[in-house]
Amino acid sequence: MSRESKHRHVAIESIDTENNVLVWAGRKISDIAEEVGHTPFYCYDRDRLDRRVAELRAALPEDISIHYAMKANPMPAVVAHMVTLVDGLDVASGGELRVALDTGIDPQLVSFAGPGKRTEELAQAIASGITLNVESELELERIVRIADQQDRRASVAIRVNPDFELKTSGMKMGGRPAQFGIDAERVPDILRRMNLDEVDFAGFHVYSGSQNLSHEAIIESQTKTLDLCIRLADDAPCPPRLLNIGGGFGIPYFPADRYLDLAPIGENLEQLLPKARASLGDVEVVIELGRYLAGEAGIYVSRVLDKKISRGETFLVVDGGLHHHLAASGNFGQILRKNYPAVVGTAVDNDSMPAATVVGPLCRPLDLLADSMPLGHAEVGDLIVLFQSGAYGLSASPTRFLSHPEPGELLA
Repeated sequence: MSRESKHRHVAIESIDTENNVLVWAGRKISDIAEEVGHTPFYCYDRDRLDRRVAELRAALPEDISIHYAMKANPMPAVVAHMVTLVDGLDVASGGELRVALDTGIDPQLVSFAGPGKRTEELAQAIASGITLNVESELELERIVRIADQQDRRASVAIRVNPDFELKTSGMKMGGRPAQFGIDAERVPDILRRMNLDEVDFAGFHVYSGSQNLSHEAIIESQTKTLDLCIRLADDAPCPPRLLNIGGGFGIPYFPADRYLDLAPIGENLEQLLPKARASLGDVEVVIELGRYLAGEAGIYVSRVLDKKISRGETFLVVDGGLHHHLAASGNFGQILRKNYPAVVGTAVDNDSMPAATVVGPLCRPLDLLADSMPLGHAEVGDLIVLFQSGAYGLSASPTRFLSHPEPGELLA
């Protein structure tokens, strides 16, 4: 049955339970734990992935392409499923590229962004036929040299560090001195010197920030981004066929957060795209999303090993921790730590629901998964479930710290 949560997190205002046990991906969490065979584990819900992409398709113009940023969650099963839903993949390492290509995707639908690409990664990318997002003038020189050695012509897009920021963004990646991309004011000269006998110019990639819940800020950023690309295209050696305008769409993690309103974003893009195509021709406009597609489709599950009282406060010691879920501990770029939404998966509701703090098994005070949340009715053996864990979870965590076992992962 569906129940209204007493918690303030919008992410769990309505969750499904059966006999007071959380139902996830159509199954009781206790049954999923038995199938995995151990805790902790991550579980990703393919139906939630499907619904999120469908919601995007309904809100955005039909001729917008959606790419999945694999760095959010590179689990091979997740990537293989996402390939059936989206129009392309974006990778950030040679390892991610290997996972992408193993899905059977057309290499022309894959792009590779990120500073400091190793020589082997550039060679791998050029040989596979994907598009490289160029992060510096030196990187472009290296790409030309390696492509010449392979007797190939590399497909490249210029990653632009824009002259504006994505306002209210949880993580700003442009509009300031940055390791990402080439400053917008330097791009025209690079374009004028580009030799089409050496490279295949694909277009531009502009990513100004991420984790934004303000549709006004995203609309402003997308408008400025398309204007910037139109301006830069005047100096391009040929018309761009691809404009990756980034993403930045956020999801609600914390009590005060609310869902991003997609409708005005879609309406604004409906107005912007004809202008872009009037100037640039039949260019493909791409929105690149990772967290927004996968974040709400995942949970992290750990088991209570000990319950103790220390000077009047209740602590639940679980078998998971920051070594598996660094972001939930507050140590993945957060300025102030806040709680992810969480429930006792095997005893979702309780009349009293006293407060408790959930900590992991590491010998570090930072090993904190939930601080003074209404989870105190949990007992040893119960499962603690953290929501919003489908992105930047396992792959963004120090799994080898203290040599604890790695968690399981499954796509259900």
